[in-house]
Amino acid sequence: MSRRRRTLGLLAAVSALAVGASLVAANSASAAGTFNIRDYGATGNGSSNDSAAIQKAVDAAAAAGGGTVRVPSGTYKSAKTIHLKSNVIFQLDAGSTIVGASGTGYDTPESNPYDQYQDYGHSHFHNAMFSGDRLTGIGFTGSGTIDGGGHLITGNPDSGQADKILSLTRCNGLTLDGVRFRRGGHFAILTNNCNNITSDGLRIDTASDRDGWNVISASNVTVTGADISANDDALVFKSDYALGAKLPNGHVTVTDSRLSAQCCNALMFGSETCGDFRDYNFQHITITGADKSGLGMVSMDGANISDVHYRDITMSGVRSPIMQKIGTRKRCGNSPGVGHISNVTYDDVTATGASPSFSPTLWGEAGSNRISGVTFTNVHITVPGGNGAMSTSLPSNNATDYNPNSIGTRPAYGWYLHNADNVTFTGSSVDFASDDGRPAVIANAGRNLTFDGFTVERGSKSPYDLGFQSVTGYCVKNAKTTTGATAKVDASGSTASCGATPPTVTVTAEAESGAVTAPMQIEADPAASGGHDVTVAPGNNSKSSPPANGSTVVPFTVGAAGTYRLWGRVIAPSNEDDSFWVRVDNGPWTDWNDIPTASSWHWASVTDDTAGDAPVLPALVAGAHTITVAYREDGARLDRILVTNDLDLTPTG
Repeated sequence: MSRRRRTLGLLAAVSALAVGASLVAANSASAAGTFNIRDYGATGNGSSNDSAAIQKAVDAAAAAGGGTVRVPSGTYKSAKTIHLKSNVIFQLDAGSTIVGASGTGYDTPESNPYDQYQDYGHSHFHNAMFSGDRLTGIGFTGSGTIDGGGHLITGNPDSGQADKILSLTRCNGLTLDGVRFRRGGHFAILTNNCNNITSDGLRIDTASDRDGWNVISASNVTVTGADISANDDALVFKSDYALGAKLPNGHVTVTDSRLSAQCCNALMFGSETCGDFRDYNFQHITITGADKSGLGMVSMDGANISDVHYRDITMSGVRSPIMQKIGTRKRCGNSPGVGHISNVTYDDVTATGASPSFSPTLWGEAGSNRISGVTFTNVHITVPGGNGAMSTSLPSNNATDYNPNSIGTRPAYGWYLHNADNVTFTGSSVDFASDDGRPAVIANAGRNLTFDGFTVERGSKSPYDLGFQSVTGYCVKNAKTTTGATAKVDASGSTASCGATPPTVTVTAEAESGAVTAPMQIEADPAASGGHDVTVAPGNNSKSSPPANGSTVVPFTVGAAGTYRLWGRVIAPSNEDDSFWVRVDNGPWTDWNDIPTASSWHWASVTDDTAGDAPVLPALVAGAHTITVAYREDGARLDRILVTNDLDLTPTG
């Protein structure tokens, strides 16, 4: 089975569990009873402050062990913060509206020692219409509305003012179904470290304010049928340091949704990107406007973003249809490094740009922080065009800025690639609405770039159609213009590589052949392949993060570029002694946990514990590499490593 099918299968299972958890919470609430806010004194006349009555209903439901707080038809002014409780679900009936108020009755923002790592709105959570921390089994359902009423603050609020409708931290089991959030101030919804979220038919209208939904540091999220219209970011996935830790993100599915963003980004990763992101699937999504990115992805603060898949996406009115960028802002605690973006796919994507426009861009950093492993299949983009001829030299870049305009005018009207490796376009195209004097594509400082069946529109003054600058291994096959002419290629300082299927490559190396640093050590074992293996001195464990010292760095060389699988010949005596930390070259660390236990030597695939033990499949260029194996649990032993592009191979012996 392919890795992608495994990932989708795992995601389906996780999503099912999340749905199950939410249904259990909802059913428990229902079984515990319904608490009508009118029974607790709510008037619903739109002028009286009904906050106290709403809070009494919440408290009563919580005291009963959980329940449903029913909001019947009417307009309920809420001038104070409602404090949510575990196992309490709001049911907003048709015709019901909870509306915010002016004044200073909302909770004062709490202090936060980590303010410096993100802006004010992301750092404070109490100053909201609804807030909660460390809750389980909560939600908002029904067809009613929660409306800030134009009273919530879009900037930094004064004490007693609210800048968000719903603010949740460290929650588990959140349901958001059918309800409409309107005029939310800075955020309609801000969730930070809330996991197991399900949402169906959520509606958000903050086109007059700012953000729709910021999903921060979240795992196991399923969103279907969302309709989000924002002024700032519509639906954005982030990971900041507001809770004083780098937190994981992943196992997210968003389907059958509509998004728009007047000033900014429609569907976005970042800019806050402290923790890693893995396993995201976006399908059947319509985007109807974004003055920044339609599909944006930036790693600014050290995050590793991988295994992200877009399918069946339609965009119109987007100034930057697709953008990926790795930056060096590093605005995160514990001195982060520079991040990575890898294994991203775009299938069946159509986009129409808007002016002023930014060419679709992949922009990596140099060295080991290049973008890698991106594929475009049946991706068709129409840009406004209208530029004249210009220099094809590298544009300027502000490495600490994430916006599309942080990079100067791209010298290609279509795709601009810089420091991007292993990128493939298949059956895709780019054209313009108005004649443009720039080439359709320029790739600068890349490796293994393929354009197969690529169609371009040629400007009347374009010097060529596809340009490769200092690219190792470019391949252009069956590329043509919209008039049927063969596409012109300029390949300054570049080498072509359109050979046959690369040969099978399998290399092995002894663990002890690398540079071994204490407390990792070499020990003798006649059963090991070379009579020795590598393990950590007893008593050393580093489960939460890779150790600063204590590894073996093993060099190896592959003769062909491609996707490779990693294996180790290991002994893992128990479930408490079955893991290492692993990375290839200077890439991100992988938690290789759950190695099959055995007291004798056996081969085990290097897998990623944070991705459901999916095999690690690095994209490697031909040439020299290193694999670093560091200790995680004492007792685990490593004899040999094997690297192969035969993904079906299972080594023996």
